[in-house]
Amino acid sequence: MNVDQILSMKGRSVVSIDASHSLSEAARLLSERRIGAVVVVDGRQPVAGILSERDIVKAIAASGARALDEPVSRFMTMEVVTCTGRHSINELMELMTQRKFRHVPVVDGGQLVGIISIGDVVKQRVEEVEAETQAIKEYIATA
Repeated sequence: MNVDQILSMKGRSVVSIDASHSLSEAARLLSERRIGAVVVVDGRQPVAGILSERDIVKAIAASGARALDEPVSRFMTMEVVTCTGRHSINELMELMTQRKFRHVPVVDGGQLVGIISIGDVVKQRVEEVEAETQAIKEYIATA
């Protein structure tokens, strides 16, 4: 199973925000869409950054409520690790575990084409394990 296969099932929609919008606007967007991260765009590159719930918590912890009036660009992660549709789920799990992040934008041909969350990866692995378990049960039952 690879990233393209997951995107074909879950969809390729990506919620994004301009780097100049306020942290408050980003928090509202995350809440409304019930997501954990938003891709930051600037019109020059497919992914200018990523802003997660963790980034917002860190900003408020460091600067208090006034951080909410500051631009997203001040708090976003700028060195974003991306993947392509050809990456395997195992590669993605290893990357997310080693680097300790939960969202990976998918970029193909210089275009943002989706985003994969740790929830997407876990869901896929659970389905694979359940299918393997069922196959083993069926094999044992017919042996």
